[in-house]
Amino acid sequence: MAKRSKIQLELAFDERARGEAPNRLGEGIEAIAASAVVERPAAVAGPSMEAIVERDNLQEALKRVKRNKGAPGVDGMTVGALSAHLKAHWPTIRAQLLDGSYDPQPVRRVEIPKPAGGVRALGVPTVLDRFVQQAVLQVLQAHWDGTFSASSYGFRPGRSAHQAVAAAQGFIASGLRVVVDIDLEKFFDRVNHDILMGLVAKRVADKRILRLVRGFLTCGVLADGLVGPTDEGTPQGGPLSPLLSNLMLDVLDHELERRGHRFARYADDCNIYVRSRRAGERVMASVERFLEKRLKLKVNMAKSARAAVAAQVPRVQLHGRRDAQTSHRPAGAGPVQGTGARADPADAGRESREDCQGVVALSHRLARLLRLL
Repeated sequence: MAKRSKIQLELAFDERARGEAPNRLGEGIEAIAASAVVERPAAVAGPSMEAIVERDNLQEALKRVKRNKGAPGVDGMTVGALSAHLKAHWPTIRAQLLDGSYDPQPVRRVEIPKPAGGVRALGVPTVLDRFVQQAVLQVLQAHWDGTFSASSYGFRPGRSAHQAVAAAQGFIASGLRVVVDIDLEKFFDRVNHDILMGLVAKRVADKRILRLVRGFLTCGVLADGLVGPTDEGTPQGGPLSPLLSNLMLDVLDHELERRGHRFARYADDCNIYVRSRRAGERVMASVERFLEKRLKLKVNMAKSARAAVAAQVPRVQLHGRRDAQTSHRPAGAGPVQGTGARADPADAGRESREDCQGVVALSHRLARLLRLL
């Protein structure tokens, strides 16, 4: 017999457990609904729970969780204890996933300091939930990533902040030297669950996956010894959160593409490049309205206006024109799409006194992107 890999020795995911869920009495309507899901035809369009619990996908998920390490969740289980737990309980867990009855545990609230001050709230799932989320992520990402915008660079395979910087440099070099900086206010805490689940449902037909994803969104949060509800947001800290955030903001990406804008988005930071301040003002106002109406998201006014700019035009930053044709073009950059149109004449009188401010603003923004690596 061929030598089995180390990971297989640690954990053999038993394929024979399919359909052998224990009798779950007293669970009411949800148990009835879950059992009804099992009776649906096995062949479904798009991602399926069967693909999520497939052996190779689970082995990869286990390796990722172990490599990423991380702190325990509310149950105190460490990453080192996960394999033993799965050896003892995997048939039951697998059956719960297949019959749609798996319930994630609440996340543990942790606050970490931000580089610029303040704190960022994270929601740390249990190690078991991180393992399940990772298995779900791998399947969903394989189906979804190819449909996302080419101008989205954050939390995607084969894409990076360096590529976002190169795109920004190319836009500026082509003459798009006014940037509309959109920073969403507490984005990960404010995601509307119904809107997000509507977007997931357009791509996933398997109701077991839909129930599981909503369960991860609404599992609650443990803070100061009490478990509170999570009625909105997708807590940072779990493997699935970045993919769900990209799915939400893909709506914005495709709207910007439909309008013909040049932009670069990294997670919840989005920069749109235009030729004049007047155009920048119009774009900011219209995008702000779109975000609030379509996605129920708000622009963070303070962060969107934090670079030094003229008081008449908050939230729009003018980058130095003299440097744009030389130092801002990346070495070996490919052709950049752009019309080459002249800047708005109304801006001409302000260019010289704002060049230095613009160069500083650009350097700050590129450095901020690189810090996200």
